[in-house]
Amino acid sequence: MFLEGKVALVTGAGQGVGQGIALALAAEGAAVAASGRTLEKLELTCALLRERGADAMPVVCDVKSPVALRSMVDDVIERFGRLDILVNNAQEVPLGTLEQVSDDSFTAGWESGPLATFRLMKLCRPHFAGSGCIVNLASSAGRRWDMSGYGAYAATKEAIRSLTRAAACEWGPEGIRTNVVLPHAKSPGLAWWMDNNPEEAAAFIATIPQRRVGDCEKDIGRFVAQLCSEGSGYVNGQSIALDGGQAFIG
Repeated sequence: MFLEGKVALVTGAGQGVGQGIALALAAEGAAVAASGRTLEKLELTCALLRERGADAMPVVCDVKSPVALRSMVDDVIERFGRLDILVNNAQEVPLGTLEQVSDDSFTAGWESGPLATFRLMKLCRPHFAGSGCIVNLASSAGRRWDMSGYGAYAATKEAIRSLTRAAACEWGPEGIRTNVVLPHAKSPGLAWWMDNNPEEAAAFIATIPQRRVGDCEKDIGRFVAQLCSEGSGYVNGQSIALDGGQAFIG
């Protein structure tokens, strides 16, 4: 287990991609602080983590609140005594055309996405002790040729990519690596959409060269775990699409 002795903080870990990443990190020996807004979901995730032999801690946190973010990091350090890995996964999604997305929705997407990522990276940085790993989550939506219905969402995700690159360049000399993954995975939300829109779902899957949507743990989580390992120690500042070949990042 190549993450034995490491401590990871994963936001949005109550379900979907965040839960898949938490499970994959635990499978490689990491202790995990699972963060989210709903305690019941976090307790379920932590139960699954403990089944794999991991030390796990649920942390209720609204990532839009700077006070809650600081308290969460303090709680993690108090509980585990260290922090090695940060995964910024939680975000509210402002989907829709520009006319459909309200100011409140876009603001929530911004505050829960790039602003929370910005704040949490800075809060965790002093605790990485020269060897931290940050993995942020973005989307290939920003690379679409037709941005109709995705402009606000893509704007928040592209901001996260820019922040990732800045952190990689500024903190790399300290031994802190920062990368961003752009996943397609069958989260509960996507599963619902696919079940209720079978024809659109089939057309969507047809655009993926591997003709399937990724599994949250096997396809996304395991890659993130590997990205956090010493074997990926020279990978820094990269945007990596985990989507079966659908996107061309360039």
